[in-house]
Amino acid sequence: MTPFALIRHGPTEWNAARRLQGRADTALSAAGREVVRAWAVPPPFGRYRWIASPLARCRETAQALIGAAPAHDDRLAEMDWGEWQGRTLADLRAELGAAMVDVEACGLDFRAPGGESPREVFYRVRPLLAEIAGDGTPTVAVTHRGVIRVIYAVASGWDMTGKPPAKMRDGCLQVFALDADGSPRLGRLNVALER
Repeated sequence: MTPFALIRHGPTEWNAARRLQGRADTALSAAGREVVRAWAVPPPFGRYRWIASPLARCRETAQALIGAAPAHDDRLAEMDWGEWQGRTLADLRAELGAAMVDVEACGLDFRAPGGESPREVFYRVRPLLAEIAGDGTPTVAVTHRGVIRVIYAVASGWDMTGKPPAKMRDGCLQVFALDADGSPRLGRLNVALER
């Protein structure tokens, strides 16, 4: 089994406004940079290979944590929110009412118009997981909530309806183990990055 840890990027202005970022290439906010500066990578994760989503908020977070520009992989990009990018879930729920309830009840097959479902995110990420497992190099990926949640869902058997069995906190490593074929298994959740 290959150790594989995930970190969500630091806060952005869109996070503060609760806007769906998706593929929008937002940078960390000034407050987000301060948050990330307060993080410290616990051993042994500092010796792992580090990769990041190509989006600025992830690359900036990774660079602040390891002091170097990380390799990036397009497969780690956030779920595509399509026409809902930039909107808030609260506004969508108020506007769409019962139709939004029906969409959210789709779990792994939830999809915004013109967007991507969590299941499709996993199909996109799965070959990367298989490559990491095949290489056998312990790896940390700085990525997005959507990517982390879908890997957690597959590892835990959660169908992404209702609340997840465990809450994954920001500012933490979410640690998994990859089988030889790249299938994720639960490891330790919420390994704190704070000093």
